[in-house]
Amino acid sequence: MLLLMLAISVAVFIMICVVFPVFLAPLVPLLGLYYFLQLFYRASTRELKRIESITRSPLLAHFTETLNGLATIRAYRVEARFARDNRRLMDATNRSYYLIFAVQRWLGTNASTLTNVLTFLVSLVIISYRATTDPGIAGLIMSYLLQVIAMLNLTIRYASELEVNMNAVERLQYYAEELEQEAPAVIEKTRPDKQWPATGSIEIDQLHLAYRKGLPDVLHGISASIRGGEKIGIVGRTGAGKSSIMVALFRLVEASKGSIAIDGVDIASIGLADLRSRMSIIPQDPTLFHGTVRSNLDPFGHHDDHALWDALERAGMKEYVAGLPAGLDAEITEGGENLSAGQRQLVCLARAMLVNARIIVMDEATASVDMRTDALLQKAIREDFAGCTILTIAHRLNTVIDYDRIMVLDAGEIREFDSPRRLLENTDGIFHSMVAETGPANAAYLASLVR
Repeated sequence: MLLLMLAISVAVFIMICVVFPVFLAPLVPLLGLYYFLQLFYRASTRELKRIESITRSPLLAHFTETLNGLATIRAYRVEARFARDNRRLMDATNRSYYLIFAVQRWLGTNASTLTNVLTFLVSLVIISYRATTDPGIAGLIMSYLLQVIAMLNLTIRYASELEVNMNAVERLQYYAEELEQEAPAVIEKTRPDKQWPATGSIEIDQLHLAYRKGLPDVLHGISASIRGGEKIGIVGRTGAGKSSIMVALFRLVEASKGSIAIDGVDIASIGLADLRSRMSIIPQDPTLFHGTVRSNLDPFGHHDDHALWDALERAGMKEYVAGLPAGLDAEITEGGENLSAGQRQLVCLARAMLVNARIIVMDEATASVDMRTDALLQKAIREDFAGCTILTIAHRLNTVIDYDRIMVLDAGEIREFDSPRRLLENTDGIFHSMVAETGPANAAYLASLVR
């Protein structure tokens, strides 16, 4: 549309100049004024549109969060506060939106003024040359002039809107070319064997990790040796760096220094798909997608129904799924909202069992589940994951007190790493103080569980 309007305007101006060359006298200065007019309009509209895009994002995010947390908002009776925040964000967005329309009206008013001036000047010129100008030519000039001026106004509007809408292209280009990309999914030259990892041993050597360039490290040169089949509990206070070890192990963020080797293979040298497909994780917040029980258990269709039912039975979910009308094809809503928190965690447990990985990471998986689900998770660790290397990030010391070794983190460093018995014997240690803080009765109970 922009090119069409521009082509028609140029063609008409050329036609008028050919039949009435004096038309150039008022046209050239007024086109210069049009040029400066559109410069002001484009600059203002571009920035206002950018501000409108920036202020719209918090509004949409707040609206989405409100919908997702509607039950909690009503439970705490804070509807008025969320409505007030929504109005405030909407007002912030509408300020720039209103100014965009105001600038458009400004352009329309000034363009119409220039249009009227050009029409008036051309009329005076035609009257001045009435003795030598054919009336038919004069009528043709005025007729086309009135049409082309309207098209010229639209040309300025379309050109400005095109530039403003290029903000979206600018953002797409930023996301496509300027954001740091993940490592390749597969590196053919360094692909590990299909049986890798055979034992599940992990060697961490002087590992440093920062979540972004310019930010301080969250892991400060930690080193540890984990034998295959060991059950390792990772404990520490909030912000100690427990989850950061999992982030580094799955290469969600690349290590800034140091290395992690699994069965002698540096994980930084292989593709992400090869690395992540050989490990399983049971997260604190179970992740389920809109689909069916089958698609959530086996997204890539690698297993038959028998394997799926077997995993559900071992996870304690077979009876529930079998009672659903569609069985494995029963619908699971986005985020698994039609399941309880414990059931979502058990589905994730069944999914981990299907992978049959040698390394299992549990990121505080028992932090928000009931005792029955906790018992099923502990049973899976003792029986189904027997022989696997298990890394459990936990706040409940009861969960990891009977593990082979406990890694105690503090401020991104490994302060203690030994068996629970030896750690408890060190009365000046961090782990001993953490156990004591649970209370005398529970501390005595934990001491009785130590192997």
